[in-house]
Amino acid sequence: MARPLQAPPKFHPSEWDIAARMQCASTETLKSRSERTIAESQRLRDEIEKTTQKTQSDVNKKLEQRQEEIKFWKQELSNKLAEVVHETELLLTFKTRLQKSLESCKEPLVIAQKCLLNRQRRVGIDLVHDEVEQELVKEAEILQGVIALLGRTLEQTDEQIRLNRSAKYNLEMDLKDKFTALMIDDYCTSLTNNTPDTRYTNNAARIEGNFVSPEDWTDFSNINVEKADKQRNNSLALRVLIDGILSQTANDMRKQCEMVNAAFRKRVKEVKDAKHKLETLLGMVMDETASQEKNIAALKQAIADKEGPVKVAQTRLEARNHRPNVEFCYDTVQRRLISEVEEITRNIQRQVEMGRRENLLQDALAEAETELKALSRQQLSLEEEIRVKENTLYIDEVLCMQLRESVNINSF
Repeated sequence: MARPLQAPPKFHPSEWDIAARMQCASTETLKSRSERTIAESQRLRDEIEKTTQKTQSDVNKKLEQRQEEIKFWKQELSNKLAEVVHETELLLTFKTRLQKSLESCKEPLVIAQKCLLNRQRRVGIDLVHDEVEQELVKEAEILQGVIALLGRTLEQTDEQIRLNRSAKYNLEMDLKDKFTALMIDDYCTSLTNNTPDTRYTNNAARIEGNFVSPEDWTDFSNINVEKADKQRNNSLALRVLIDGILSQTANDMRKQCEMVNAAFRKRVKEVKDAKHKLETLLGMVMDETASQEKNIAALKQAIADKEGPVKVAQTRLEARNHRPNVEFCYDTVQRRLISEVEEITRNIQRQVEMGRRENLLQDALAEAETELKALSRQQLSLEEEIRVKENTLYIDEVLCMQLRESVNINSF
């Protein structure tokens, strides 16, 4: 069976008044609190906006300062890079000069060595360690020394070029980084609060271990510039050294080449003079040989001319020795025959004047024949010596001096 509905409780009018007043008080309280919150929020917004604008303005200023710093170092690096590149190009031209100078030393050295080998073919007394050979040996030593010096200098130049290129690479890498950093900072400077592509980024403010301090950043570029300056100065000093070496070595080689040529000319003149004297002596010997041959013929004829009278006189004496008995008389005829034989014998054996020496006819003949043999030997010796001189002249004047005409010492 359903229960009858109960009527809600009834409030007293005073309660109603209290409830109304409480609603008003609560509303007023909430309104005051809301107004204070709104006021505080407005103050906070204004403060944050001011702070944000100040901070952003300071960041923009720092960005501009950073851009100027980057531009400064970028310009410094660019200048040093241009200087290093220019210096390297100059050093490369000096390297080319070194290479040409080194190559040009090879032919004179070969010619000097060929001259030394050719002069080994001299014979006899002409195979002498003369002034020409001394100067040729000195020339070969100078050329070998120059080749060694230029080779070492070329190696030093290659190393300096490598160091220049290393400095150039460091400058280029630094410049590349500066260019990238400048582009990034330019982009950052262009950003405003109204830029559409700004966005939130997670962990954007994190600091990683690869960050460097501003001091390290400055030192890095400064070190690159100092290294580039150092290599540029070293390269400049090396170019001065190369220039001096090329000039000095060319002068030394040119001077020694002239010394060798002068020694050759002097030696050729000496050999020609000696050959001329030998030819003169040969002519004298040949004339003297002809005279001696005539002298020997005359001596033989003189001896032959005395044989007839001797035979007649001796035959007469032999015949008169057979006179009989008292007729075997030592008369005037006998005395004169004996005197004749003795006289002819003395004449045959008589000393004849040969220069300042005196010899008997037979001795004179023997000596004349000995002298003739000596003259013949001297003639052969002179003829051989003349051939030696002709061989020496052919080697020095034809083989060596004509070969040396191609020697050309250039300054590179």
